[in-house]
Amino acid sequence: MNALELLKHSPVMPVIVIQDIDSAVGLAQALVAGGIRSLEITLRSPAALDAIRAIRDQVPDALVGVGTVRTPQQLDDALKAGASFGVSPGLSSTLAQAIQSAKIPFLPGVATVSEAMQAAEWGFTVQKLFPAEAVGGAALLKAWHGPLPDLMFCPTGGIHAGNAANYLALPNVGCVGGSWLTPPQAVAAGDWDAITELARQACTLVK
Repeated sequence: MNALELLKHSPVMPVIVIQDIDSAVGLAQALVAGGIRSLEITLRSPAALDAIRAIRDQVPDALVGVGTVRTPQQLDDALKAGASFGVSPGLSSTLAQAIQSAKIPFLPGVATVSEAMQAAEWGFTVQKLFPAEAVGGAALLKAWHGPLPDLMFCPTGGIHAGNAANYLALPNVGCVGGSWLTPPQAVAAGDWDAITELARQACTLVK
């Protein structure tokens, strides 16, 4: 699997913060039941790596990846935990080298044309626009398509059920990232049926 194929798994890639390891497997099962397989577990909580291990071991239909990767060490730790892809809010030369050595699908974060061009020079033609809404949103990506026709994006940041379709209609968007599929209240309550329904609704946003 390469990064472009990763984007094709579902129109929405949930950006997930696991606060309680006991919720990890149930949450992943609920998302998969609704048709969402690609799960980005962010390194924003102490439970993240344990959550990746648990989902890898207990939810075989899930494609579990790691988000908020900022350093080579974080990447290495996530790979050892079982992550099969990675996502970052940005990209440095040292991180790029580590990713190239790891040879996994990876979405580096960019916010400007210069950053997108630099990432492409390093071999990343599939990128994450972040924070999407704050830096120009769908209008920005539409403008980028002319000078950067060979790049594909997973915009993330400020995207929700109400505006996701605007992004998915663009030719240079493969999927969108968002946290609305995993509302904290539903996760805390273990309301997996609600999560599954949100995932089903997201799958109707066909690219």
